[in-house]
Amino acid sequence: MGAFSRVRRTPDLISMNAADLEPIPADQKTQSPLDLFLIFAGANVVATTFVTGATLKAGMPFGWAIMAIIAGALIGALLVALLVPVGSLWGVPSIIALRAPLGRPGAHMVAIILYVTNFAWIALNNVIAASVIESFFPSLSMRVLAVGLGIAATLIVAGGPRLVAVANRAAVPLMVVAGGLLAYLALQAMGTTTETPLSATLSMWQSLDLVIAYQVSWILMFADYSRYSASPRRSGVAVFASLAITSILGMSLGALLAAISGSTDPGAMLAAVGSPPLGAALMAVATVTTNLVNIYLSAIALRSLWPWIKDTQAVLLTGFVGAALSVLSRGWIDGYSVFMGTLGLILVPLGGVALAQFFPFPTRIEPRELYETAGPFSRPGWPGLMAWAAGALVYWRFQETGATLPALILSFAVFSVLRRKRRAP
Repeated sequence: MGAFSRVRRTPDLISMNAADLEPIPADQKTQSPLDLFLIFAGANVVATTFVTGATLKAGMPFGWAIMAIIAGALIGALLVALLVPVGSLWGVPSIIALRAPLGRPGAHMVAIILYVTNFAWIALNNVIAASVIESFFPSLSMRVLAVGLGIAATLIVAGGPRLVAVANRAAVPLMVVAGGLLAYLALQAMGTTTETPLSATLSMWQSLDLVIAYQVSWILMFADYSRYSASPRRSGVAVFASLAITSILGMSLGALLAAISGSTDPGAMLAAVGSPPLGAALMAVATVTTNLVNIYLSAIALRSLWPWIKDTQAVLLTGFVGAALSVLSRGWIDGYSVFMGTLGLILVPLGGVALAQFFPFPTRIEPRELYETAGPFSRPGWPGLMAWAAGALVYWRFQETGATLPALILSFAVFSVLRRKRRAP
């Protein structure tokens, strides 16, 4: 109850020192849909959301980029939202729920992937924010700034829920004001600026895949917070609205800034509209608050692999490694689209397997069975693993023409067929 009570008192706060893997009892599922909406919105308002929109604008007309943003954001948000009710129904975190289709070894594989990719997210967020701050203070090293932001987020998380609450209460109003002002300045500049084509090119299908992959990157937290909410339907609607609204607005703003500046570099984009200090503050603060979520998710993943690790140890290990990786600096931004493509290859077919597992929802599975070391889910779930691999292969093969829907449909279909054949005897 302690972990949930902290979330309920402060809707924008995500308790970082809980990392509890046990099912949440029904009488403790009192989190409101608004609380859930704010958690996902706070996590999705981050520098990488703007950079995704700017990446789409690279080599594409502005109107086409906006179309890809809207369509991709809605599709990706829907894929995540469809799985959110699992948390409300079972009360278990995502990494435990995935033991149903993949078995314990397969879920452990997902936990490792989540843990490793979160290092990249943490470092990428730090570098983007550092790039913006450096535009105001050229004497400061971008690497030092990036590492400093990573250490700051880690120490806030390690400081406990009260310190996280203070950070969020200060950050959310600042982000709202800074984002509104930045959008106003960008719209003003757009009216007096000729659209500048960028050197890189992305097809419409590649752009759509990039946006969907960005949305689906949240799919591994589909049950982590909804397990504190009683209503499956309202939880799904809250997450869909949160991800769709913040992604459409944030990515559109990034595309607008890229059209004005002719660059995908965050510092250059802000400089094109006068480089307002609040714009830099928005990206810097959003980096810290989003990395609080990344560190929390990593702590849960790590503890699902090794439950004997304490919360604080998991937090410090994740945060400090992510901060150390930030010294790679510019390389994280330059490789962003490749990283998102790789993430889509992993997560999109995994989403198809999860959708096939939970539609219709398996009423004959007791959540406690997922925790048994010698129970029905202790062995590899070969149908799920094979469907995941098949979907990943299709995603890799058809990236040039649009891989998301084919990979999703194939992994869904393969798992559905293999699971029925396995039950037939």
